[in-house]
Amino acid sequence: MSTESISDLKKWVGEVIRQSSDGEFVGLNRVVDMVSKNFAVHPHEVAILVITEDDRFLRFVVPEKLRQVGKIPLTSTNSLAARTVREKRPEVINHFAVVPHSSVFEAVPITEAERGEAIQKIMSAPILQERKVAAVIQISRKGKTAADAGPDFTHPQLRELKIVADTLAPCVPLFSKQ
Repeated sequence: MSTESISDLKKWVGEVIRQSSDGEFVGLNRVVDMVSKNFAVHPHEVAILVITEDDRFLRFVVPEKLRQVGKIPLTSTNSLAARTVREKRPEVINHFAVVPHSSVFEAVPITEAERGEAIQKIMSAPILQERKVAAVIQISRKGKTAADAGPDFTHPQLRELKIVADTLAPCVPLFSKQ
């Protein structure tokens, strides 16, 4: 992300924290818009998952349609998000469609346009609070083929995603209430 974009995101996060003292978080769409534009993906290709209060599962905050679908056990061996929590490190996979993973969430149509499109490429980064993973942010590229999905994610983009994750960390309590 450019320095200007990060500065805008930090300013926005500070404003949201001040405005959300009553616990209602209304700015989630703004986060998704800023992040999706930065990484040149569709808004439905940005996911934020939070750890449940019992520290056993991840649940989606966005995309909103995935909130009611189910939870991902942190013990899952086929979940990139769960691995991101366990290993506390960001990761990029530009051949995700051939990596064994549970595709139950991919089967949920978020928009008519992307019905049936698999995640081809993905980046995942932990969102830490007090050195403990509290949430995960993922950016994906969907398409019928890897070529249809667009360009590969790069390691500089993965570093940018980690900066975004660090910037969003103060919002995790608000995300958790969604």
